Amino acid sequence: MDIRTTGGPPTADEVAAVDGLLGTPDSLWEGGRRRPADDHFARGGRAVRSQRHLLLPLLHAIQDRTGWVSRGALEYACRRLSIPPAEAYGVVSFYARFALKPRGALTLRVCDDIVCKLAGADEICAAVDAERSPCLGLCDRAPAALVERSGSSYEERQIAPVTVAQAADTLRGGEWPDQTLSTPLSPTLSPGGRGGLLRRVAAYDPERLDGYRALGGFAALMRAREMGSEAVIREVTEARLLGRGGAAFPTGRKWESVAKATERPHYLVCNADESEPGTFKDRVLMEADPFAVVEGMAIAAFATGCEKGYIYIRAEYPLARARVENAVAQARGAGLLDIEIEVRRGAGAYICGEETALFNSIEGKRGEPRNKPPFPVEVGLFGKPTLVNNVETLFNVLNIVSEGGAAFASVGTKDSTGTRLFCVSGHVERPGLYEVAMGTPLRELLALAGAQDIQAVLLGGAAGSFLTPEQVDVPLSFEGTRAIGATLGSGAVIVFDESADMKQVLLRIARFFRDESCGQCVPCRVGTKRQEEILERMLVERNGDRSADVMLLSDIAQAMRDASICGLGQTAANAIASGLTQLKVLNG
Repeated sequence: MDIRTTGGPPTADEVAAVDGLLGTPDSLWEGGRRRPADDHFARGGRAVRSQRHLLLPLLHAIQDRTGWVSRGALEYACRRLSIPPAEAYGVVSFYARFALKPRGALTLRVCDDIVCKLAGADEICAAVDAERSPCLGLCDRAPAALVERSGSSYEERQIAPVTVAQAADTLRGGEWPDQTLSTPLSPTLSPGGRGGLLRRVAAYDPERLDGYRALGGFAALMRAREMGSEAVIREVTEARLLGRGGAAFPTGRKWESVAKATERPHYLVCNADESEPGTFKDRVLMEADPFAVVEGMAIAAFATGCEKGYIYIRAEYPLARARVENAVAQARGAGLLDIEIEVRRGAGAYICGEETALFNSIEGKRGEPRNKPPFPVEVGLFGKPTLVNNVETLFNVLNIVSEGGAAFASVGTKDSTGTRLFCVSGHVERPGLYEVAMGTPLRELLALAGAQDIQAVLLGGAAGSFLTPEQVDVPLSFEGTRAIGATLGSGAVIVFDESADMKQVLLRIARFFRDESCGQCVPCRVGTKRQEEILERMLVERNGDRSADVMLLSDIAQAMRDASICGLGQTAANAIASGLTQLKVLNG
């Protein structure tokens, strides 16, 4: 007899979803029908357990088909992959994407994060029965929503901007708005315009390889192969390119470390899980120029000797994921790739933007960061040397290979070379993606976007810092922002005019970090919760001495910075602290 914890057997749809990915099971031991041979020996074992990394794709397949992950479906997936059900439950319950209770086939999620909140998302959520969502990466078109319809023909679509009428009509089963989000509203090339990163945006059909090649696509890869791997790394090092994901680590040093690693195989991971509120640059690049992502990965793999590549795209980017998958397939079909590239779909966890948490997610585990050292260049994905770069970093590699490291380093400043993409949103006339030379004053960028009546600017997203109108002459470089205690972060620039309620903005940021903390380490798990509670108390109790609470917030922030495992906890208090000190939000 079968002994079950709860839930009964999987439904036919759930079995079809799992078998559609793994194939039909061969034996009872893999979840199939009992056969006489199964009474004498077990099949599967180590070969089955080696497929553990397919757990998240299986969970996606189940939810896409049925709208949620039932206990019966989860246990069937566990039998197929030889994973203990308790362990798998810990994984499925970790990610916001997966529902563990039945829900309708149609779901609508409305972003209520910082920028969408400014654009009226709360009114939409109050008017319709929609789920609230953290940032959907559509800040240039706020307010934004994501609609999904489960079933054998799964569908999902971004709707931005969304209105109350559109949200209500969508939930009633109406026709979804037909929107293509491949083009930023205001692409602005860098001064002098030498091969800007946005030069191909809207210049070709992003679903056709021949259009990309007509614009010089894959010429950089051919050039890299002619140069040789060591020469490519030398050019990247000479360019002094710093990573564009937020940590700003020297790209050439990282590439050289992976190339010299003796352990095999080497893995390449493109981190496209941008979930920082106010950030959408990687979405635009993947939607509008997906073949360049693939070419950048191919060059990086060639230079560092990576045998397998993964691009991890956040779950809320369906169009970007589809276009990158298509680009990989077409490039492979044309014989342009020497590396196998697999597109992996995130599952709604901001923490997976941290590289080691991302490794765990690809491996089918909870997205919890690992202690360092060892560092990913030595022990990364599947315990092997791993190169991790984000989308914008790989785009820069194409120009470095084509034009040389010295030419790249001639743009920008001595310590911050090249150009940088900035996502400008909030109270501006022309929200969108802008490319400017590193060192350009923030004031110039704000003028390009049409910012007026500025109360504050949040630079670097929720993990960044608030700037006052008196600070907008800061140069947009790593050293320039560091000098005033700020950071470029992921390139998010959110503008608030005098109409913005900054107290509610601070509370939303605190709630964001409380929700997104993975809970692995005490300083972050407890600190983000206490930070939110103290802020709520301070905003409710408008009278009295707040100095004790301010001091307590400062102590909590210091504890999180000093003792958190990863950057989430270490930066979770940055915007809160700058809001209280720079903007003096609680004064008056």
